[in-house]
Amino acid sequence: MNAPFALSRIHHVAYRCKDAKQTVEWYEKVLGMTFTSAFSEDHVPSTGAYDPYMHVFLDCGGGNVLAFFELPEQPDMGRDANTPEWVQHIAFEVADLKALTAAKAHIEGLGIDVLGPTFHGIFRSIYFFDPNGHRVELACNIGKPEHYAELRRVAPLMLDEWSQTKKAPRHADWLHKDPDAA
Repeated sequence: MNAPFALSRIHHVAYRCKDAKQTVEWYEKVLGMTFTSAFSEDHVPSTGAYDPYMHVFLDCGGGNVLAFFELPEQPDMGRDANTPEWVQHIAFEVADLKALTAAKAHIEGLGIDVLGPTFHGIFRSIYFFDPNGHRVELACNIGKPEHYAELRRVAPLMLDEWSQTKKAPRHADWLHKDPDAA
């Protein structure tokens, strides 16, 4: 059943941070984002609960906004110990392999450990962590229209098979064959 409305885009995605100023400066310096606004209240507008916060917003380009909350009166940030740290991440797109390579050099030049590029069939990506422990991914698309069409075709088949077996379906094994691998 389809919803009786249409979404136009993601307005913003919000995460928690340890230090709002440090987070803004990191995303500006490392990823070139633009700090656009900050909201700060002592009471949460949606619940009325007392919980002072600083809410910062960064323009990621293309109408996309990444936001963070600093919550100084809450217990220290943690992560879900039952979820591997590679699962929850923020992924951004760069134009092409040249941009991905330049991004990796820039980020490593700032002393940040970078994993990759990793081949994912229709994109390549690099991974690193922000100062809050959030995993960040930069990806560039390398797929062809026929690749995306085939993935769209097999997606329901793969999901159904996964739902029944909880084993990786093999409908898109071609994604794992890196033509550039030695």
